[in-house]
Amino acid sequence: MKAVIACILGCLILAISYSSASAADNFYLIGPGDVLEISVWNEPDLSKELIVPPDGVISFPLIKPIQVTNLTISALKKTVTKKLSEYIPDATVTVLLVEINSLKAYVIGKVKQAGEYPIDLKTSVLQILAKAGGLTPFASDGNIKILRQKNNKIINIPFDYGEVEKGKNLGQNIVLKAGDVVLVP
Repeated sequence: MKAVIACILGCLILAISYSSASAADNFYLIGPGDVLEISVWNEPDLSKELIVPPDGVISFPLIKPIQVTNLTISALKKTVTKKLSEYIPDATVTVLLVEINSLKAYVIGKVKQAGEYPIDLKTSVLQILAKAGGLTPFASDGNIKILRQKNNKIINIPFDYGEVEKGKNLGQNIVLKAGDVVLVP
């Protein structure tokens, strides 16, 4: 009986982790600084760990350089497989995201520890303000702004810390995106 329960729990854990990995793969876009591992099954010379450079272009043996910025992991896998098919028909390519380094946001102004902070796909404004040690007593908590670059323009998203702290207007506690700047006047 214990073995059956352990087997069921193991299968559930695998299903949950597979589901989470698939969800992240569909939403996460590769960015500069990320560490990738690309390998081809049964081809030891075609295994490489690399850091995505600032221009987002990587090199891999046998194929032309690939622009990987803003691709998902599965899209990169398909691209590498297609480009390698000329040399290795039916190649089994694996692409792993070893380390995420491109997801960063910034907090500046009247917080205890302004700076650059790593974020994930669910980091909210309140969470990054907590990472920054919270507001100083001189901060204007009702006039916080999130500056986001979108289509080569900077958009200004207002955030009222005082309202959110009181449980009001919680929708303004948005999820941050890479490159967002939280400005606390």
